[in-house]
Amino acid sequence: MSIHDDSPLFLGLDLSTQGLKAVLITEESEVVHESAVNFDRELPHYNTTNGAIRGPDHGEVTSPVRMWLEAIDLIVQKMQTAGVDLERIMAISGDGQQHGSVYWSHNAEQLLSTLNPEYSLADQLAPAAFTFQRCPIWQDSSTTTDCRALEDAVGGPQALTDITGSRAYERFTGNQIRRLRRLFPETYAATSRISLVSSFLPSLFIGSVAPIEVSDASGMNLMNVLTYKWEDNLLEFCGGPELRQKIGPEPIPGGTVLGRINNYWVSKWGFNPDCLIAPFTGDNPATVVALSSPGDAILSLGTSTTLLLSIPPTSEAPKRFTTSHLLSHPTTYDAHIAMLCYKNGALAREQVRNKYASAHWLKYNQLVQSTSIGNDGTLGFYFPLPEIIPPNVQGNFFFHTNSPCGVQVVAEEKVNPNAHPRAILESQFLSIRSRINAILPPKSPPLQRLVVCGGGSNNDVILQLAADVFGMRVFISGPQGAAEGGAQLARYAWWREQNGGRGTFEELRANDGEDGEKFKLVAEPKQDNVDVYAGMIDKYRECEAEVVRFCANLA
Repeated sequence: MSIHDDSPLFLGLDLSTQGLKAVLITEESEVVHESAVNFDRELPHYNTTNGAIRGPDHGEVTSPVRMWLEAIDLIVQKMQTAGVDLERIMAISGDGQQHGSVYWSHNAEQLLSTLNPEYSLADQLAPAAFTFQRCPIWQDSSTTTDCRALEDAVGGPQALTDITGSRAYERFTGNQIRRLRRLFPETYAATSRISLVSSFLPSLFIGSVAPIEVSDASGMNLMNVLTYKWEDNLLEFCGGPELRQKIGPEPIPGGTVLGRINNYWVSKWGFNPDCLIAPFTGDNPATVVALSSPGDAILSLGTSTTLLLSIPPTSEAPKRFTTSHLLSHPTTYDAHIAMLCYKNGALAREQVRNKYASAHWLKYNQLVQSTSIGNDGTLGFYFPLPEIIPPNVQGNFFFHTNSPCGVQVVAEEKVNPNAHPRAILESQFLSIRSRINAILPPKSPPLQRLVVCGGGSNNDVILQLAADVFGMRVFISGPQGAAEGGAQLARYAWWREQNGGRGTFEELRANDGEDGEKFKLVAEPKQDNVDVYAGMIDKYRECEAEVVRFCANLA
């Protein structure tokens, strides 16, 4: 099977923090094409750093919506140049970075429905279709005041978690909306509709503002995660009585059909006029769609570090750890997704590499391998950005855990420079390991394997350390990740349409056969090392608690 015959193809688009990726799969689920656009490198005129712009207000992080539009035209051009027959694409879906939001003007619907193939998306839609030209994204932490106000309004963090699956987080869309409404009331009033990044993308393809998909909606602090409906009291608190209209209809599941592709894409690029457009989801749910099987834990080592678990349906939101998230599943109401998300992921690891390993991964790996398991008692925390877990800590912190006097704080200059590459990996993984049991439902069977994706999945040393910390065999499945999940959602929508709207995603994937060739075993846990890390969890928690106390005293 190739991109050069006449069989159906399915396109998944992944609009992440640092770039836009396209993946094409066949009816047999084979990946046959990939394209990518890097925002910093290929669209440098937007002056982003790692795809984002840090604003003058404390914690403000945004991305230009025009940059995303330009990237979409560019990636379609790349596909066409590579020889992809765009007329063979029978369905399109995908994902967007979770929690980012886009604000449409009252002109948006008309502009979307009358796109002219003689001009680019960017020139036709920006700035007239948007009220805010830079969109708040998941790295933003400027809404702490709004988060606390929301929690207070509903009776505290656990009460909000019981409703939405998560306590109030700075990056969550409801809190972003409340801040923008509070600071820019006139611009907010001029906003007709609000999209997530995930619903912004299909809006471009169907020629009208698309509804929000249910799994991504569960990362907003606005939807009831158990009923899958918007909560009116939360909508009104965050966006006023008008937010119900601005946010659009109730969230919809993945695999449904929003409509057929707008004629703009047919005339300008040669897409098939019968191409179906399905809802896009968030990047984390899309990763679950692409990679997860029962009993799997997914560890994403991208810009953020994220753990994802597919869990049975539950009638209760997380109780013991309000730092975790309970998300709706994108393809079924018979499962949820439990998630731990860390802001300081790959970028923090790269900062350590640049400072202590001459900006080379080879030297970084050599330093990790030259230090002992447990780093001779040195434990380091690296938070260049305000962190999500634990919340709102920032800075670097170091401890010696083998002292006869117990855990002791250590100044950074007293830490062996060679210890840092191992220290950041151990602390990032131990943070997750210390929380896994709290997010699993009671009496859950043991996790069977750790599936690793994202940029860090290319590093054998990091993969081995993950196997040892988590005590699980580690598998990788190739670099497609979320974009492939988007392509699978497109295939699912087309397949259901062929079957009269019937069939489950699990039935579709069962027809794909065994996944033995898809997943590659890359690391086995070494029991002696597993035992060492298991013995470090309590000390890790003690050190983390000290970091939280220190940052709270500074606040």
